[in-house]
Amino acid sequence: MLHLHHLENSRSFRIVWLLEELNLPYQLTRYERTKAYLAPEQLKEIHPSGKVPILVVDEKPLVESGFIIEYVLKHYDTEHTLKPSEDNDSAWENYTFWMHFSEASAMPPLVMRLVFAKIVEKSPMLIKPVSKMIRKQVEDGMIRGNINMALALMEQHLQDNHWFAGESFSAADIQMHFVVAAANARPSLDSIQYVHLLNWLKRCEARPAFQQAVAKGGKLDF
Repeated sequence: MLHLHHLENSRSFRIVWLLEELNLPYQLTRYERTKAYLAPEQLKEIHPSGKVPILVVDEKPLVESGFIIEYVLKHYDTEHTLKPSEDNDSAWENYTFWMHFSEASAMPPLVMRLVFAKIVEKSPMLIKPVSKMIRKQVEDGMIRGNINMALALMEQHLQDNHWFAGESFSAADIQMHFVVAAANARPSLDSIQYVHLLNWLKRCEARPAFQQAVAKGGKLDF
């Protein structure tokens, strides 16, 4: 039995969705964030990192969403439905690139944006104007340009591809969804500039397995 430890509104939603796509039996334990918007300390009892997702397989805890996805596909996706064959050079290259792009290039500036938003939100009233000014300077100098670059690459790719690996839905789409959903939150993406990206997002969220994952793991709310 697979046992997934899942934190609300986090990357571990990817693994809930993955397991639903593969129709695998699993136990799900959900955790709420602390008042500081952090994972609860009790997760460190399961894995020293204290971070999610944590997928326990035969009493062995696995962490990092990209690694867990690859592990699950290797051991449980017996029909190879969610990863292109290495014989298909183009699909395999696209799949592998976007799997890595998600966390290496796209997520860091989005996380930075979230962190600064939380800092402003939790700042005392007397220093809130200062924290807002700092956030604006960081946003203008470091965050917005990197996010726009990533979004432009995604939009360009999806002009010619139905899914991130090509013509077929894959785990790369599961990995990339969290990125696009985060980028589309407050304010939402421009519906003309990112028409292909937003259409892809709708296709993802219309999948029955995605909707089952929301019912079990909760809706993402950034």
